[in-house]
Amino acid sequence: MNSYKQRTLKYLVGVLAIGCFCYASLFAASLKAESRKPNVVVFFTDDQGTLDVNCYGSKDLYTPNMDKLAETGVRFTQAYAHTVCCPARAMLMTGRYPQRSNVNSWTQGNAKEKKKGRNMFRKEVTIAEALKDAGYKTGIFGKWHLGAHLDHGPTEQGFDEFTGLRGGFIDNYNHYFLHGKGFHDLYDGKKEIFAKGKYFPDLITEKALRFLDKNKEVPFFMYVAFNVPHYPEQADSKFDERYKDMKMPRQSYAKMISTTDDRMGRIMDRLNQQGIKDNTIIVFMSDNGHSAENYKIQGEHHSSGLAEGTNYGANGGGGNTGKWLGQKGSFLEGGIRVPAIISYPAKLPKGIVRDQAVTAMDWMPTILDLCQIELFNVKLDGRSLLDVIKSESTKSLYTDLYWQWGNDWAVREGDWKLIGSGNEGSSLGHLADPQPEKKNYIKEKPEIAIRLQALHDEWLKDVQPQH
Repeated sequence: MNSYKQRTLKYLVGVLAIGCFCYASLFAASLKAESRKPNVVVFFTDDQGTLDVNCYGSKDLYTPNMDKLAETGVRFTQAYAHTVCCPARAMLMTGRYPQRSNVNSWTQGNAKEKKKGRNMFRKEVTIAEALKDAGYKTGIFGKWHLGAHLDHGPTEQGFDEFTGLRGGFIDNYNHYFLHGKGFHDLYDGKKEIFAKGKYFPDLITEKALRFLDKNKEVPFFMYVAFNVPHYPEQADSKFDERYKDMKMPRQSYAKMISTTDDRMGRIMDRLNQQGIKDNTIIVFMSDNGHSAENYKIQGEHHSSGLAEGTNYGANGGGGNTGKWLGQKGSFLEGGIRVPAIISYPAKLPKGIVRDQAVTAMDWMPTILDLCQIELFNVKLDGRSLLDVIKSESTKSLYTDLYWQWGNDWAVREGDWKLIGSGNEGSSLGHLADPQPEKKNYIKEKPEIAIRLQALHDEWLKDVQPQH
């Protein structure tokens, strides 16, 4: 054999060897990805109302990334969180009614307060603790709001990493809580940090991207708890032109929704770039309905440095609830019914809609079910949604639903909902009416109100903490 043929043969053998090696490497990587437990990303937005996503019918909104999740997953039309932030977050983190975990009123907001306030019980088992025990890396970026005391908080409840606010909300540039005299609220773990001028949604998005880069080779749970579209409505200016002809207060609110969607998109793009999106469970939900609150800075020497009279509220509210009445702070549907989507391309169907009632408590058992993780000796109130996802004909997992915040409460059975208030008495609404909850049936249907009141009373006995 001449030298040319020998070189050609060696070359072909070499190419074949390299090809076999590459194929084997790709095959091994594929097997590794398939055998690895799924990653989990939870996007929990703040004060995003009932229909405030393009795919929910708000065609005036630009939400391509939220819509993409719906295209690649399951969208729920009857998803319930709570009336305000704290109890919804307790539901999400524990899979239980918030009253069980001491969250029935505002939790401690300022970690530097000398007197310890209300905090979620440390004994609660969070989804982060359950996943961490199963070998997951865990991180939360954004808003905690389940008690700011340094003996509590994310790093005491299963999270390896935390950057964000421990309390309820902050100005996005100076990072001060603005109610009352105000206080600074930006932490890395338990350490207070200062980043004045840094736009908070960008700060937590960058932290989330670093977490993904660091943990892309191992299973991870990342909770991205956005503080937006919650007031103060300080939107990304790149959306000014898109909404310039929209009337207020919808304009201001719409820009905040698109700002939130944009940051979600940056994180979703990174999952795609890393080739792990198909094996990642992504949950998206809001904590309560849209805000209609109006606030201004009180006092001349506010700790934030903002001038007295500076507006930082939600401009009277720009949310879209369609036929549903209510907003944040109300137990009417517009206060507690929110957008919710789950996407997991490797295992769940794509582009489908489910109309059964689901709750924020359901994400923990659903995620644990998908990750094949068992939770022992913990009573969950939420239910795994896998049967509902599999079939639109599956019956609702709930015959009755309950909410309480302070002395106000609501109970739903079928299409009837009784709302009880210590200040305003009770109202009985019917959700199947053309204008749901507009009419109070309390005098016409006293027997239904009595039955629902009894249901609430029994439920309350069960969920109140046992000391």
